[in-house]
Amino acid sequence: MEPGALLYDPATNKVGEYQDKSGPYALLRPVGGGREWQADPGSLRPATDQERLSAGVRAANSRARTDAPFLVLDAPRADAGCATCAELSELRSTARAERDHSAETDTNVLLRKHRSEAHPA
Repeated sequence: MEPGALLYDPATNKVGEYQDKSGPYALLRPVGGGREWQADPGSLRPATDQERLSAGVRAANSRARTDAPFLVLDAPRADAGCATCAELSELRSTARAERDHSAETDTNVLLRKHRSEAHPA
């Protein structure tokens, strides 16, 4: 077994990346990183194309939920009585209702910029 090979472990029903041997066990790490586990080398087999793809998608989905670009920052508040703040806040609410995360982010950027220029602390 070569380090980096993707193997299926029937005991855990998971695909792992072969790392090394530890005594009588093979050490596998989840695709995309994570905590290693020990597996019986006699029960391991090369992962099928479908298993490899599923493991890769699972890793990508995990990254999408946890990587910094996808973290949500606190939304800037609109100043009461400011028409521009109210307009941007309404645009943001519409984007949220439509689940348009890109437009929501854009309005947050515009509102932060407006607040820093028109309402300095």
